[in-house]
Amino acid sequence: MFQLRWIVTPQQDGMLVREFLKEKHISKTALTDIKFKGGNIEVNGAPVTVRYVLKEGDEVCVSFPPEQKSAEMMAQSIPLSIVYEDDYVIVIDKPPHMSTIPSREHPHGTIANALLFHYEKQQLQTTVHIVTRLDRDTSGLVLVAKHRHVHHLLSEQQKQGKVKRRYEAVCHGYVTPLVGTIDAPIGRKGDSIIERQVRSDGQRAVTHYEVLQQKNEMTHVSIQLETGRTHQIRVHFSHIGHPLVGDDLYGGSRARIDRQALHSCELTFFHPFVERMMTFHSPLPDDIARLL
Repeated sequence: MFQLRWIVTPQQDGMLVREFLKEKHISKTALTDIKFKGGNIEVNGAPVTVRYVLKEGDEVCVSFPPEQKSAEMMAQSIPLSIVYEDDYVIVIDKPPHMSTIPSREHPHGTIANALLFHYEKQQLQTTVHIVTRLDRDTSGLVLVAKHRHVHHLLSEQQKQGKVKRRYEAVCHGYVTPLVGTIDAPIGRKGDSIIERQVRSDGQRAVTHYEVLQQKNEMTHVSIQLETGRTHQIRVHFSHIGHPLVGDDLYGGSRARIDRQALHSCELTFFHPFVERMMTFHSPLPDDIARLL
């Protein structure tokens, strides 16, 4: 069972438990789950309601109800490249050609299936909470929360633009200017479930880039996302006439590489429990390194 503990400070003396937990970013939904689905709130080891008045020095313990995985989700023994792990988060270096979560086309062999097996080995009763999802053929760093509440906190950071991801990509042609911003709204293309396009009625999408090198009719770019729309990098570079090498969905050629040359190489976020900024790096995988 996932638990959080705090000591009441002098500034918090006289607060109701409800106010105290709101200050700790426990959502109303989480409180409802705690009340009705098997969790509990204790002060100094005794169960209390959210109307209990706290005193300085009290120890508050919140036990969240156990999480149930979806009946369709199955644990599979698949190796994971774990860059970092603690009681709250996991950072995984995802290989290309591996989905993050199951889909109709790829129901098995995903990061999620591998994580469930990993959790079972640790005897963790939880399910998969992906914070930064990657396309199947995009490689690199993926941030995962080990609990619904941790996912909630990191998702709030994402909305505020505090979860930073840097990518490297290789695209066709010579991109100019050497440093630039692509600010173009993105939406679905027609009735397609998968494909996206730049369209006036789409959601705002902003991509910042810097050219790292140019040769052999290709440009190697470093990319920072300001927004996180589906296929954003792929759509934006195709839109300016420089589709990613290997990205045949958006006009790239697979003659030199069998997937879009896109890699999530740097991840930065504020760890809500360690209480410090954390940054992780992933080197370019072999197929993109060979392309360069």
